[in-house]
Parts: sequence; C-alpha cells; structure tokens
Amino acid sequence: MKNNNIKKLRAITGQTQKAFAENYGIPLSTLRKWEQNESAPPEYVEKLIARTLPSADNNLMEIDCSRGIVYYYDPNMGTLADGKGNSIRVSEEILKVKKQNLSIYVEDLFSDYYSIVERFERDCRYDQTDSIIWTRLPK
Repeated sequence: MKNNNIKKLRAITGQTQKAFAENYGIPLSTLRKWEQNESAPPEYVEKLIARTLPSADNNLMEIDCSRGIVYYYDPNMGTLADGKGNSIRVSEEILKVKKQNLSIYVEDLFSDYYSIVERFERDCRYDQTDSIIWTRLPK
C-alpha cells in the first residue's frame, strides 16, 4: 500500500486511535508511530486491515472539503466514506467530476445523510416515550 494508509483506514472506521488499536490488537504506541510516519507497518498488516473494511483498499481517493474535512472514495466498491465510519454507495461514476464541484457534492450528500439519521434517531427516541402508532397513507 502507498503512503501509509493506516490513518485513512482508521478514519473510515470512525474509531479513535485507542479503539482501533484495541480492535486490531496493535499496541497503541505502534499505531501512533505508524500514523505519524515514524515507522511503517508491514504491507501485509495494512492489507489485512483493509480486507476487514467493506470499502477500503489501496485505491482510496481523498476528497478534501471545507473546514479540513476529508472524505474517501473507493472506486472499486463505489462507496464514499467519512471519518466517522459511515459509507454511502453511489452508482454515478464520480472520477470524472470536477474536483471543485465534487467536494461540494460530497459535503452536501453527507450533510443530508446526517440530517436524516438525526431525524430517524429523534423519532425513535420519541416513539419510546409516547404511545402513538403512525400509519402511512397509500400513495
């Protein structure tokens, strides 16, 4: 793998360094050294970790957005991922989209995603405290 992808792989999981290290049985101090490029993990370790992630391999494309937020695109899986462990499958070929526009589109996509998840979780909390039964009207 190129350019020490361990930090990218961890970002895709949305885990802290401590959680990631515990999850993969890596000493925390070793993970920190890998991420700070003080040392490099064996290539097979990166490949093994990447295989455990549904949308991670060595072809990840970084999409830099405003406020320093980075998203990742996996062209093999057709997925976009954030640094919180969320991924969204897209069917449109985005490699040919203008870089300046792509960052805006991806930011908007995840902003809408976060809003929908927030509304879903709010509704679930509300449902647990109230006895309303919702029905959907036929279309």
